[in-house]
Amino acid sequence: MRFSTVLMCYSKLPKRYSNFPDKYVKKQTEFIQWETPRRVNYNPTKIRWTRYPYYDRYRSWTQAFQAMNKPGEQKPRIWVEPMERFYVFNGDRVQVLRGKDKGKQGVVKYVVEERNWVFVEGLNAVRTIRQMAEDSKYVTIVEQPLLVPRDVALVDPSDKQPTTIKWKYTETGELVRVSDRTGYIIMIPLEAFKTYDYLTPEQYIESPKDSNLEETTKVTFEPVLKTFEMDIADQQGIKEDRIPHKTYWY
Repeated sequence: MRFSTVLMCYSKLPKRYSNFPDKYVKKQTEFIQWETPRRVNYNPTKIRWTRYPYYDRYRSWTQAFQAMNKPGEQKPRIWVEPMERFYVFNGDRVQVLRGKDKGKQGVVKYVVEERNWVFVEGLNAVRTIRQMAEDSKYVTIVEQPLLVPRDVALVDPSDKQPTTIKWKYTETGELVRVSDRTGYIIMIPLEAFKTYDYLTPEQYIESPKDSNLEETTKVTFEPVLKTFEMDIADQQGIKEDRIPHKTYWY
């Protein structure tokens, strides 16, 4: 009898990894209840669903998220403990505080900040054995979410023990995570900055279609106290000698 292990992580990629613009994510998250036809005699109007979106392991631009939040679906309202700044990132080493894997440490592979969830590689997982053929089976391992800070704690690299952290500014003005127990600065791992386009921002190579920094910061318009017609006339060298009729607004 042959067994094969398959690690299946159904979680989609977070926004910082997708590198999608905010405008695109907002468009994919919006649910239009009704809108006017796209004709010239209609004033463009949209009526959007105003209910709070239900977040799971799927990201807002995926079809799974949209199917879960489609109009008519009644999902329970989720109350999440507010955090001023989320402090667990992809690539962080954490220790499980509750459950069957209590005391074990692992690496965070996925984060859902809307629910204070983290998915740790190989921990808090559900294993399922399925029969593929007469002499072959395979095991699927699906990580389940762990709640921050109830279920996991960040590991201090100086002594490999769990700790609470505080955000502090260094002398150079950089915002860092500092261990409450040892005062050790826990740097954000490079895995947190990884995207489709680059492993780190410094390693990104500009493509011909990218906007150049000098071009995007160049001032191309200077406002003047003129009407549109006066501005065009000055640019084209047109001298207007006619005196316009007076107009009055009531």
